[in-house]
Amino acid sequence: MTKTLIAAALFAAAGFAQAQSATYAIDPTHTFVTFEAKHFGTSTLRGRFDKKEGSVSFDKAAKTGKAEITIDMTSVSTGVGPLDGHLKSKDFFNAAENPTAKFVGDKFSFDGDKVSSVAGTLTFLGKTQPVTLTATNFNCYQNPMLKREVCGGDFETTVTRTLFGNNYGVPGIPDNIKLLVQVEAVKQ
Repeated sequence: MTKTLIAAALFAAAGFAQAQSATYAIDPTHTFVTFEAKHFGTSTLRGRFDKKEGSVSFDKAAKTGKAEITIDMTSVSTGVGPLDGHLKSKDFFNAAENPTAKFVGDKFSFDGDKVSSVAGTLTFLGKTQPVTLTATNFNCYQNPMLKREVCGGDFETTVTRTLFGNNYGVPGIPDNIKLLVQVEAVKQ
């Protein structure tokens, strides 16, 4: 009888842990992907991508998850039209042949019940490389307007663009580019 109770309790606990897994749709109005690069060692060039989509699923109890974010490379915006055009060209993003970049993360690390990093891969210019997004902030809250849980935070990483086959202007234009991902996602 005791073995039966223990087995039932373990089964119930496993079911409870699975029940904690949830899927969240990325809110494009509260999600921004930006980049920073030194411009010939002088000032910091910043830009963003205006179109992005994706989803996140994670289980706080099991400390697991998966994130997918697709970035429309044609939506780059620096505030300077000619620079945006150059970034879309073959010199940098080659947006005509590679209109999207995609991050897929499946290795979530937690600090308590908060996500501290997400490791996975970034596909850019047709090449895939490992990338880890480190959280500088993470939180979940009950959105009073949507009446649903929203989770998100600020994540950052540095990518080496020559690993993706992009070496235009190196070394004057740096090889290491800082990516910042501000994301909020709504529980489905």
